[in-house]
Amino acid sequence: MAQTIEFYFDFGSPTAYLAHKRLQQLKVQYACSLDYKPVLLGGLFKASGNTSPVTVPAKGRYMMTQDLPRFAALYEVPLTVNPHFPINTLNLMRGAVSTQGREDFDSYVETVFNAIWVNGDNMGDPDVVANVLKNAGLDATKIMASTQEAEVKSKLISNTEAAVARGCFGAPTMFVGDNMFFGQDRMQFIEMLL
Repeated sequence: MAQTIEFYFDFGSPTAYLAHKRLQQLKVQYACSLDYKPVLLGGLFKASGNTSPVTVPAKGRYMMTQDLPRFAALYEVPLTVNPHFPINTLNLMRGAVSTQGREDFDSYVETVFNAIWVNGDNMGDPDVVANVLKNAGLDATKIMASTQEAEVKSKLISNTEAAVARGCFGAPTMFVGDNMFFGQDRMQFIEMLL
């Protein structure tokens, strides 16, 4: 029976981008299913008392210039340090919530991750977001309007609260059954389970 990997993510995390790319590879290799859970990384940090690794300058430099490029090479995926980082991803994450369960969800997720971590686009700028989504063949007007709907806003908050209740303190966090894995550098343990 194919296993399911639950993936708690925020587009603003370069490690979530790498995890997304590696999970897509594992999905093909092991015929597992992926259950994407959009959350607000800032909400996870606030609730758990955690902070971004880039708040420590030396650690941030190491992570962005050495560690993450090594993993990108290992996974054979492109990675660009976004010159606009950090990006406010609130509306991008709401867009993920609004498209979830629809046929455009996978394309939306891939488009946004690539815009930030491959193309270096300023996805905190609504005009840039609209152009990126339109160029990907997505209904930018519909998606962007949905980010202001009360139901979508509430769902993103409840997703984040559920993640905290489950023990998440950052993103990416993955679960296979009750087994929790934090960080894209834990993929080998997920692969062992698969």
